[in-house]
This record gives sequence, C-alpha cells and structure tokens, in this order.
Amino acid sequence: MATAVLTLKQVKNPAILSGLSALLIALFLISLSIGQVVIPVGDILKIVLNKTGLFSFQVNEVFEAVLWSIRLPRLVMTVLIGAALAVSGAALQGLFRNPLVEPGLIGVSSGSALGMVVLIVFGSSFIEANSVLGHFIVPVIAFGGGLLATYLVMKISEQVGKTNIAVLILGGVAVNALAAALIGYAIFYADENQLRTFTFWTLGDLGGASWEKLWVAAPILIFATVWLLLFPNELNAIAVGEAEAFHMGVDVEKVKKLIIVLCALAVGVSVSLSGVIGFIGLVVPHLIRITFHADNRLILPASLLGGPILLIVADLIARTVVAPSELPIGVVTGLIGAPVFITLLLRAKSKQELMIR
Repeated sequence: MATAVLTLKQVKNPAILSGLSALLIALFLISLSIGQVVIPVGDILKIVLNKTGLFSFQVNEVFEAVLWSIRLPRLVMTVLIGAALAVSGAALQGLFRNPLVEPGLIGVSSGSALGMVVLIVFGSSFIEANSVLGHFIVPVIAFGGGLLATYLVMKISEQVGKTNIAVLILGGVAVNALAAALIGYAIFYADENQLRTFTFWTLGDLGGASWEKLWVAAPILIFATVWLLLFPNELNAIAVGEAEAFHMGVDVEKVKKLIIVLCALAVGVSVSLSGVIGFIGLVVPHLIRITFHADNRLILPASLLGGPILLIVADLIARTVVAPSELPIGVVTGLIGAPVFITLLLRAKSKQELMIR
C-alpha cells in the first residue's frame, strides 16, 4: 500500500513541476513587460532574439534600453535569489526535520549581514575607488560572514564528533544575537549616508541588479543551488531518523556539514546582492509540503520554482504599488509571507502536521 502511494506521488511530481514551470515563465514575461514603461511581450521576444545575433528585428530603442539594462538583469537576479533561498530553506527543513527552520536560524543571514555592514561602514571608500574589484569583494565578504557564523554554530553543536541538532538551534540563536550586537557596534561608527545605505539594504533591494554583478554571483548561486538539489534521497532517509539513515548507508554527518556549507554559500551571496529578504526560505517549502506531499524529490525542485515565483510576485508589487517610487522587497515579502505562514501554522496545528511527515 505504501509503495502504491509513493508511486502515485512520483507520477504526480512531473505534472506539479510542469505547472510551476509554466507559471514561472508566465510571471517572468509579465514582470518584464510591466513597469513605468510598458513593453509588449512581442517586443520583448524581438529584443532578446536580436541579442543572439541571428535575427535583426526593428525595435524601440527605449524599450531595448529599459529591458536589457534594467529589467532583465533584475529579473534574472530575482529568479536566482528566489531559487537559492527557497532550496536552502527546503534543504535545512529536511535536514532538521522541522518545517519551521530557515537559513537565518543557523546564523547565515546575520553573519552575512555583519560582513556587509562592516564593508559598508569601513570599506565603502575602497569599493568606490575599485568598482570592478568591488563586484568580487561584496559576495566574498557576505559569504565569509555567513560561513564564519555557520562554522561557529556547528562547532558549538558538535558532541562526540556528531552534530546535536537541539544545541545547533540554540547556538544559532546565540550567534544571531552576537552578530546583531556587532552590527550595532559597527553602525555606531557609520555616517548618515552609510547608515541610510545599510538601513535600506536590511529591508531588501533588487534595484541594484546589473550584468556585472551577475557575472560574478550567478555561477556561485547556480553551483550551490544545483548541488543542494542532489540530496533528496539522503533527506528522505534522515526524515525517518538519523540512526535509520545511517543504517541505510547515508553518511549523516557528511551530509549535514555539506548542506549547511552550501546553504551558507547560497544565502551569503544572495544577501550580498539583495540584502536580507525574509520568508522565502521558510514559507515556500512549507507551502509545497502542505499543498502536495513531503517527499524531498518534489520539495527540492518545486522550491527551485516556487521561490522565484513568490519573489517575482513580491517584486511586481514593490515596483508598481507606489510607482514611480519602489517599496523595499523585504517589506513586501514580509507582508505576503507572514499572513501565509500564520495560516499554514494554524492549518498544521489543527491537523497536527507541525512536524514533517
């Protein structure tokens, strides 16, 4: 009976992923089209085809400049960040066997934020003087801060050569508090300009996208996100229990460390590009789990699609609700994510689904 149910779920997976893929493509085109300058979808396709060098359509120069220099890099960055955050959240939830886990819990976000505030306050003049080098330094510093915080949490949680999950979560709380204190200390030395920059950065911002940043960050994000997608069977085994997973041939400690480092890489680089964006890594995997089923063979790839879908919707709202101004993307994801997550919690509570099935 269990085998029949699992087979049925596997049959449904391609249909679910196909539907999410179609929705993502549709939203991507809509977002490219909508804005202060409305670009017809037909013109979008012509502009993109022209860039291949194989075609030569006549297009509006303003449309081309807006699409290629502003909207397309922004949407590509949105997709990459949404995918990285959602897949990282899904992997950590599977690893900890708890749908309430997200990357910020183990110090990744706060560590990356600490690295960024130090860079903004003490290294802004260097970045301004070396703009090309700055594109490389920013993701490195953000990843380094996230990795350092994650390393501290992992060392705190080590017990007889193994990672104690309960201690890891408590260690994450402590490291997050330490990072917040150090961020406050660094802000003490910030001037008004730097303080404003950091404040808006902490609220999330996708407006700073450019092809130059993407050439550096995109390969790292793709590498970390794709590697995280390769652990569905290990996470399914761990969901049964660590001892059972070990007897099934899973090197649990190696999987734990590898997933946590990859999440630090994905989230750290995402934070360096857009600032702190909440709820993507928390809500998307949980929503997929409740709507469909808890098999990580669906949750991981569906999160890869669901994260960008949610972030594109949030970005559309941020760009259009108060046009010509723009809302911080973190504010919008919070306004969308918090009510959705509260609803999911109430539903899970009523059905006693709080723990991963």
